[in-house]
Amino acid sequence: MSLIIPANSAAASGGYAVANSCRFNDGSSDSLTKSLGTPTSTKIGTFSCWVKLGNVTTEQTMLGAYADSSNRHHIEFQADHNIEIFGKASNSTNMSLITNAFFRDVSAWYNIVVAYDTSQGTDSNRVKLYVNGTQVTSFATETYPDQNTVLQFNTDGSTIAVGRNQGGNYADGYMCEVVFIDGQQLAPTSFGEFDEDSGIWKPIDVSGLTFGTNGFYLDFEASGNLGNDANGGTDLTENNLTAVDQSIDTCTNNFCTFMSHTSGSYATLSEGGLISTGNSASDSGSSIASMGITNGKWYWEFEFDTQNSGYGVVGAIDTTAAKFGIQGGAVGYPVPDVYAISVGGNMSDGGVSSEESGWASDYSNGDVLGMAFDMDNGAWYLHLNGTYYDSGDPTSAGSKTGAVVGWTPNGKTLVPIVTSYNGSIEKFNFGSPPYAISSGNQDGDGYGNFEYAVPSGYFSLNTKNLAEYG
Repeated sequence: MSLIIPANSAAASGGYAVANSCRFNDGSSDSLTKSLGTPTSTKIGTFSCWVKLGNVTTEQTMLGAYADSSNRHHIEFQADHNIEIFGKASNSTNMSLITNAFFRDVSAWYNIVVAYDTSQGTDSNRVKLYVNGTQVTSFATETYPDQNTVLQFNTDGSTIAVGRNQGGNYADGYMCEVVFIDGQQLAPTSFGEFDEDSGIWKPIDVSGLTFGTNGFYLDFEASGNLGNDANGGTDLTENNLTAVDQSIDTCTNNFCTFMSHTSGSYATLSEGGLISTGNSASDSGSSIASMGITNGKWYWEFEFDTQNSGYGVVGAIDTTAAKFGIQGGAVGYPVPDVYAISVGGNMSDGGVSSEESGWASDYSNGDVLGMAFDMDNGAWYLHLNGTYYDSGDPTSAGSKTGAVVGWTPNGKTLVPIVTSYNGSIEKFNFGSPPYAISSGNQDGDGYGNFEYAVPSGYFSLNTKNLAEYG
């Protein structure tokens, strides 16, 4: 089972499948932009996207539009986790909606729909916000635009941007099924539906919608052109986005990532919660992942991209011990039910710390290490660039041949963990890597993108696999 049941993921049965998302990194100033032409309407439109948050400590823009700092509108997550819809014209605020509700679940996909029609006589009908198919009506700040206000979202000559606003506030995380409709105020049922079995809000095919003159549809299926308008209109320009930023982590198959609100102040997560960097020379920062494993067989890979004095720890920890984290990089402070290895070659194997002779000298920056966890038989296998330590055989089942750690299965739930310290950098691949893959291997169900072969019977850590094997 998963440690966290992510909302609006793959728990909904069947239906429309989303193939790709785009991974945004605020530290790289990632965004997509284009200049607007003469619109179908300057007063009526709809924006919809599915978003999975990465960094939740700063303002994160989903959609921005601007002529300059005095004439701008945006839809964003604030640093205190509210959603804000804001606008200025001639440097005077003409719209400000800030939700009372907080949105800070970095394990979940949210569908955000903002539908506007300033020609409406009732002010609250001029701008409507929906989250996961349900209209938000409770606002801490509630200032609607005057009737017939022209919004910057669709003004000739303005810039429209996905992932930033006029002042920056770059997105950090994932977006998919990004839609802008010029000239129609649509209901959320144009973009999703409630699953009849689970009740979860899920996406539907939007390709048949009428998008209007300046409208667009980003499905992110062209890795070499992430700004491609799948509706056939003018493409958006990629800013600091490359093919590596195309992801298979989507609202219909949610992949494991590390959670930014668990990393504390001594480590920084980036690239959608898949890269951890130590930012303190005196303290280490540990982050835990969004999904845990109790049953089944699971595989993921990582790089120690930057080693620093033997620090940097990767592995898994029992959920009952997760709150304690891992001290420093040496795993020399063994924690019960921690299965982890450090750059220094130390291993914690469920409460015993030991030095694995030669391991520290075996790998260098950029090497790929693979972890295979057999939760059914109680075994952990570790490989370096495809060669398993101790001649390990992850398919050996109960014999646990060459397992670096073995235990008696007892129903525990393990969750991936990373500890970073003093500039160490660890890059994780749970199936949707934040770095280029030269080979491209999938699990037996066709999920994931790995450098090395996934052992037979093992699977990448995502909600579809967890629903079937976890």
